[in-house]
Amino acid sequence: MNWSPVTVKTLSLLSLLGRGLETAVLPNACVFCGTRCRPGEAPICKDCHADLPWIENACGRCASPVEAVLPSGVHCSRCQANPPPFDATIAPLGYRFPVDAAIKAMKFRRKLCYVSAFTHLLAKSMQRLPGEIDALLPVPLHWVRHATRGFNQAAELCRPLSTLTGLPLIRNVMRTRATPYQSGLVARHRQGNLRSAFSVRAALHADHVLIVDDVVTTGETCRELAQVLLDAGVEKVSVLAVARA
Repeated sequence: MNWSPVTVKTLSLLSLLGRGLETAVLPNACVFCGTRCRPGEAPICKDCHADLPWIENACGRCASPVEAVLPSGVHCSRCQANPPPFDATIAPLGYRFPVDAAIKAMKFRRKLCYVSAFTHLLAKSMQRLPGEIDALLPVPLHWVRHATRGFNQAAELCRPLSTLTGLPLIRNVMRTRATPYQSGLVARHRQGNLRSAFSVRAALHADHVLIVDDVVTTGETCRELAQVLLDAGVEKVSVLAVARA
């Protein structure tokens, strides 16, 4: 399908208008149960916050859940056998109800009321990452998918983080191939699906880049994207996501 620049711009403007209307009419309430929250609070009530599927113990390299706390510098068996090109991953929540339903609603039904809640969780989780991070990169969408959906959910999560932290957004890393959804592929096909899917269009002025996404599943998207960044001269890459599948 061929999309003209005018069509892409029109869809993006309609998406922005819809987001503004949704924000205006929705009360300051918990996004999971509807309990009214005080102005200025994160839109997650205390009870729902406690009931979220928090990951208690995870590999510091890939964020895979593990049964016990690993010693400092020790990673899960998968990372030991096949070390990823990123240094650290933080994903505070498991991809289970109600988080999985909320992320799907955000991505596929434009329920962007969840963005503020997830951004609040991500901002707190960033405190566990190395302090020398100097740029944020939302996982890019191919322009056709971006036009169809009307927004990039990773960018929606990333912009408020940029405002809160003062870290700049990297905007010149592109998704050059319209790959099938990773969620629709078995694990052994995911790496090949993403090969040569990303490219850097100009110089990157950052040493330690933080990739931001909604969900890490097998980690293949972050592996491919991190390698592209390292090949472009970035020294270190870390990953931040809402959930780990």
